Amino acid sequence: MSHIAKILLLGSGELGREFAISAKRLGARVVACDSYAGAPAMQLADAAEVFPMLDGTKLRAAVEKHRPDFIVPEIEAIRTEELEALEGEGWHVVPSARAAAMTMNRDAIRSLAAETLGLRTSRYRFAESLEEVLAAAEHTGIPRVVKPVMSSSGKGQSTVRDAGELEAAWKYAVANMRGDRPRVIVEEFVAFDYEITLLTVRTRQGIIFCPPVGHTQEHGDYRESWQPMAMPDVALAQAQDMARAVVENLGGYGIFGVEFFIRGDEAIFSELSPRPHDTGMVTLVSQELSEFDLHARAILGLPIPDVGFRGPSASAVILADREAERFRFAGLADALALGTAGKPVDVRIFGKPMTRPNRRMGVALARGGDVSEARSLARRSAAAVTIDYLS
Repeated sequence: MSHIAKILLLGSGELGREFAISAKRLGARVVACDSYAGAPAMQLADAAEVFPMLDGTKLRAAVEKHRPDFIVPEIEAIRTEELEALEGEGWHVVPSARAAAMTMNRDAIRSLAAETLGLRTSRYRFAESLEEVLAAAEHTGIPRVVKPVMSSSGKGQSTVRDAGELEAAWKYAVANMRGDRPRVIVEEFVAFDYEITLLTVRTRQGIIFCPPVGHTQEHGDYRESWQPMAMPDVALAQAQDMARAVVENLGGYGIFGVEFFIRGDEAIFSELSPRPHDTGMVTLVSQELSEFDLHARAILGLPIPDVGFRGPSASAVILADREAERFRFAGLADALALGTAGKPVDVRIFGKPMTRPNRRMGVALARGGDVSEARSLARRSAAAVTIDYLS
């Protein structure tokens, strides 16, 4: 055997690409799967399969063909019923089929957090029709947030400040949901001070936390992240306690991106992803072991003595502004020239085969003397990289 493990990677975008790099560096063989050919992780994987992740028959066929040691979901829209069936037959799903199923749907993970574990969350109701949305809004009050129970990167999410906007919010959520279930969550708009992602690693030796990651969003999608996010010790302790409770309940090994609203000294549970988180791309520059390295080590049962935090760091995304199949990047030298000794700048180009408006095509990474300087460097670096669209 020329590899220590074979991994079937379900989802091959930029996060899957970085995970594949980390896994292959440790000697794993990676089979990258996605709904389109040439996805970022496929470009460096040992093998690739193209099929829609919601097709359970084709998912099973890929598993039986490649016979992986680990099935690693890297996206949310997967036929989780098939994962549960496969796990029941002895296949190893990361972190578990139950975790994939519960976090694929916001209703399941929210119910677990609020009702089973008693964690502090916003007020909420689920709805499967406009009539149910209107009734839910009476419970949550104004303003409120409406979003699909299954989506990614904030797609389909909107903030409603007037009852007259509810119908449009319902239609927007359903139009942008993933999967085949028209269901939304209507939740109280939390007047928070800021949001954090607490990268939480469950290993065979116990739970490890990375320093908290702060981030900004536009249209519900990540634009910048930085580490560490300055926050009160009491709020961080609350967040760690809640993250530990959810992660231990879900079980399995790997990294979990646990999101919280922070209001003063209070942490309020928001969401969880049982996989590397987009805001955690900052760890590519901020830590000796990135979130992708941590995920690979935890899955493979390898030791993690310390994440090796390097200092204040930031990331800023590089976005496309139109749809195109022929394009090239410019300004990379200018972006990298912004780095200096002790304050490095790096850029990751994801390798996506086509652009779309507001599609993430790359990310700039920087370290600075403090978070403010790191954020400025990352933004300037991202701005220096441009996309030339070819006719």
